[in-house]
Amino acid sequence: MPSTPAAPFQRQKITAPGPAISSRCDPTSQKAPDLPHTTACLSTATTTSTTTPPPPSQADSSERKSLPQTQQPFRFETGVSLFAKRAPRPFPPPFLSPPSGSFSDPLSTHHRSRDRRARVDGEIILGQTNGDDAVFASDNFICANDGVGAWSTRPRGHAGLWSRLILHYWATAIQQEATNPRAAGDVYKPDPVAYLQTAYEQTLKATSDPNDWQGTTTASGALLHYKTLQGSEKVPQVYVTNLGDCQVMILRPRHEKVVYKTKEQWHWFDCPRQLGTNSPDTPNTEAVLDIVEIQVGDVVLAMSDGVIDNLWEHEIVDSIQKSIERWENGECGGDRVEGDRTGGANGGMKLAAEELVAAAKKIATDPFAESPFMEHAIEEGLPSVGGKLDDISVVAALVRKQDA
Repeated sequence: MPSTPAAPFQRQKITAPGPAISSRCDPTSQKAPDLPHTTACLSTATTTSTTTPPPPSQADSSERKSLPQTQQPFRFETGVSLFAKRAPRPFPPPFLSPPSGSFSDPLSTHHRSRDRRARVDGEIILGQTNGDDAVFASDNFICANDGVGAWSTRPRGHAGLWSRLILHYWATAIQQEATNPRAAGDVYKPDPVAYLQTAYEQTLKATSDPNDWQGTTTASGALLHYKTLQGSEKVPQVYVTNLGDCQVMILRPRHEKVVYKTKEQWHWFDCPRQLGTNSPDTPNTEAVLDIVEIQVGDVVLAMSDGVIDNLWEHEIVDSIQKSIERWENGECGGDRVEGDRTGGANGGMKLAAEELVAAAKKIATDPFAESPFMEHAIEEGLPSVGGKLDDISVVAALVRKQDA
């Protein structure tokens, strides 16, 4: 679809702020009704959609794992950028154990910081936490989850824990399935909704008695795969899974257009479908899976609603386009290294993610700005003005050939 509307919206300043409205539905006090479900909107890209997949089969950034690339002809080159509206809450025991030693005992204080890394089932929890959001980036899977902040008012509520655990178990299930032994001739076809269902069930178990930590989270991820055409030619595909109001968007920078984007899922305005305590939603019943045929050079974004509540689609496209042009033109400093796959300071996707977060933050922190969230609230008859202050999380991934 076109990257911009025929007459792009022009931002205007509002002269006075209006009354604030609730920033999120409160799942702690009520269950959302079981509303009819609609599939994600499709674009000009080749897509396949399903809402009822078959039953499931049985870190910090420095510890980020790369998922297996067995016979994988394509890869993601990724960058991550985050802005938290407030500092994330520490994970509770047993996911993060408090120091047990004394500062007077050198043996008990040695490597204290490493001992306090978040763990579950004896493993370091994958991904990064950003307020109540959680993100993950690897060579073939990116993800952005948004924990519902209303749980912070509950004694045993922890949305950030839920968003991170769902992410951890989801990425782990993808890794395990990709490396499972297969009979000769068997073709691996990913089932990310089934993996998300497994992650959901494992998170329920991990947060049940005796731990008993409550929360809910949305989930949105993009898994890079491929299909083989006649003559053994391989073309990249992205398996996009969405439940809630985070968004995966696929851009084609050289054509300045949006190839595909997910559609938000709501129970009602500002109350997204979500996984966890008191919610009737599950991956098997509500998650949408779209298989999108893409091209090398496309950019895949996984974003929390802190981006799309503050920036219109054409502003997102414009930000990514300008970032890529600056990087390719060498305008990002003399130490630029093209093809940096680490998402570090020299990476083009790191720059793209940082500048997109900066653009969203500018609107989110402006009480007089016009924003998509304000527009939607007014359509619902609710008073609202200014940007929506929220956690803002972006994972940007450039599609490349494996040997590029």
